[in-house]
Amino acid sequence: MHTIWKGSISFGLVNIPIKLHAATEDKDIKLRSLHKKCHTPIKYEKICPVCETELAMDDIVKGYEITKGKFIILDESELNELKKATEEKAVEIIDFIKIEEIDPIYFNRSYYMSPNEGGMKAYGLLRKALLETEKAGLAKIIMRSKEQLAIIRVYENTLLMETIHFPDEVRNVGDVPNVPADDQVSKKEIDTAILLIEQLTTKFEPEKYTDEYRTKLMELINSKQVGKQAVTPKEKAPTTNVTDLMAALQASIDKTKPKEEKKAPTRRKKAPAKAKKAQ
Repeated sequence: MHTIWKGSISFGLVNIPIKLHAATEDKDIKLRSLHKKCHTPIKYEKICPVCETELAMDDIVKGYEITKGKFIILDESELNELKKATEEKAVEIIDFIKIEEIDPIYFNRSYYMSPNEGGMKAYGLLRKALLETEKAGLAKIIMRSKEQLAIIRVYENTLLMETIHFPDEVRNVGDVPNVPADDQVSKKEIDTAILLIEQLTTKFEPEKYTDEYRTKLMELINSKQVGKQAVTPKEKAPTTNVTDLMAALQASIDKTKPKEEKKAPTRRKKAPAKAKKAQ
């Protein structure tokens, strides 16, 4: 299992070197955007709309928008220094709590924790203590340049860390529009709803549930593959240096060619008047 983070978790004077592994994976089917005409994958470029130039990573800096169109620039060195200063306190368990006290809305992502070198005994100690007390550890950790709250609990004999949102990251439920204040239902209606819920109540068995849309989408893709309906992007026509050179030379000639001046229309000279014959 791929390791995504190395560090240590501490509670009191106990220090546990650990590794983090993603406990879940995104199995969404990734669809690429293609040019309809030639089936070439679309290329997304970072372009400055003012300078109209494509940007490299060295041309990009971080900025915080304080008002519309006005930014505070933050140097990468400043961000790294801030990250380094806070990382030292990032993995300490600060409290122990009952996990039932946390509403599921706070939960974010799950990670398996495995002991790193020299951490086997301390890992087992924390696992046993959490099981005996039926508690979970509440810690802070910095991952991907973001400080996060985390819950450390036991899941099938393995320590599991679940990152949770800070309270100010959970939106105020009072801002949800059109929520009725009172239930305008009859007793017969509520009794019928309760009966239906009881009939559909069962033990949670996660293996029973599958992503039907993903399954049907893969069946569609496989059927097209068997039917040889796959497409190949058109290859870009190669250009030779000779063609490019001739085109550049011709363009240069056309650009530097002097414009023909319009000649003024010539006036015909009048024939000299004939001298009168002497009488």
